[in-house]
Amino acid sequence: MNMRPSRVLAKFRAGRIATCMKLNFSDARVAEMAAGYGFDCLWQCMEHIANTWEQIENQVRAAKIYDVDSLVRVARGSYSNMIRALEMDAAGIIIPHVLSAEEAEEIARLTRFHPVGRRPIDGGNADAVYCRVSIQDYVRQANEQRIICVQIEDPEALDDIERIAKVDGITMFYFGPQDFSHAIGLPGQKDHPDVQEARRRVAQVAKRHGKFVGTSRAGLPIKDLAEMGYQLITVGSDVLGLMNYWNALAEEVNANPLLNPPNSG
Repeated sequence: MNMRPSRVLAKFRAGRIATCMKLNFSDARVAEMAAGYGFDCLWQCMEHIANTWEQIENQVRAAKIYDVDSLVRVARGSYSNMIRALEMDAAGIIIPHVLSAEEAEEIARLTRFHPVGRRPIDGGNADAVYCRVSIQDYVRQANEQRIICVQIEDPEALDDIERIAKVDGITMFYFGPQDFSHAIGLPGQKDHPDVQEARRRVAQVAKRHGKFVGTSRAGLPIKDLAEMGYQLITVGSDVLGLMNYWNALAEEVNANPLLNPPNSG
């Protein structure tokens, strides 16, 4: 018996680009719908969104119906906050606002098994198929098949990016243009030259040190991001999709004189 292999890592290791869809809504049916469209992974969030662990667990299960990975952005806290998503059989976790190599080293220590780290072992959860994967295989396969991703979204992290990239056990960087623009005093200016230069540098350092790297599309052509070296691209989100749909309907309804007759004066 083996752990479920990561679809995203398989693409990375084959030199291909993986796609991601971010979910704001908590319903497992939304995750199942999104997974059915063929995205490689779903991003579930526990940093900004009031999702419960049970809701995340059900979304992870829903994604697996279509052999789609889940990447869970965890809340900062104890080691349990980080490994719980992995034990639900998420393919990886994303840790927001990592600022230094020392932080990255502690994350690796708490989320990787021997010989890389000292993550506590259970084995009685979905990732180890409820004790059916042997402890030896579990330790090895979890280190090989699970993504530990740190978000680079602050100038402090960019200043320490070379040292962070040398930390064993960290699989991937994820550059967050929105928070980075805010952190340098340019909130929302994701296309500003300083933000774009930071995006390029993160990709260059990741490649030089053998790390994978992801980012949100943020209106840029996928081709441009691929040429920078990005291998995971978040192409959209459920909340934006629904907003665009409702905006279009509202414009149609508001422009219809049968539904909104002009004032007769």
